[in-house]
Amino acid sequence: MVQKEPKPRGRPRSFDPHEVLDRARAVFWNLGYAATSLDDLAAATGLNRPSLYAAFGDKHALYMAALDRSRQEAGAALSAALATALPLRQVLGVIFDRTVDIYRAGEAGQRGCFLIGTAVTQAVDDPAARDLLSRFIAETDAAFTGRFERSAAELAPGVTPTIAGPMASATFHTLAVRARTGVGGPELKAIGRGAVALICGPAAHA
Repeated sequence: MVQKEPKPRGRPRSFDPHEVLDRARAVFWNLGYAATSLDDLAAATGLNRPSLYAAFGDKHALYMAALDRSRQEAGAALSAALATALPLRQVLGVIFDRTVDIYRAGEAGQRGCFLIGTAVTQAVDDPAARDLLSRFIAETDAAFTGRFERSAAELAPGVTPTIAGPMASATFHTLAVRARTGVGGPELKAIGRGAVALICGPAAHA
């Protein structure tokens, strides 16, 4: 008698983990970590609680995965934008304008930056979130500073790469906060242009 092969336990994974993480991130982004329930996550992802636990762990692990994915995506996008051979003033202008467009997006309204919008509050009593947020800020500072070191001749008089790097990062953060409070696109982009003028000096007029 031929014995049948034992059936594997549990159902095979039939979902895209990246898509599930994107959907979970959107919930955290809209509601914040504390206000997001497992029922909210299950409804958004289409997975029940056991499936969510099996794929990502608990709610906190899922949130941390979403934070880290955003950190990596933001870092890669910024590095690519800063690597272009365009003049520094133009590079920064494009970066800040695109950032405003991203921060103003969201089906529930302007959401700002996922990390700044949710992890700043969570970081108070969550060491893992605090460490990841600190890493994100440090990486952003370093990315800007590295470009400013390569383009030091294009900085305004008296502005050094080590001064300009955190200044550019701080512009990112204020745009994120202001976008989340509902400030309009023209006002946000004006802030970006002001930061460029401080870093590179006033634009020359024909």
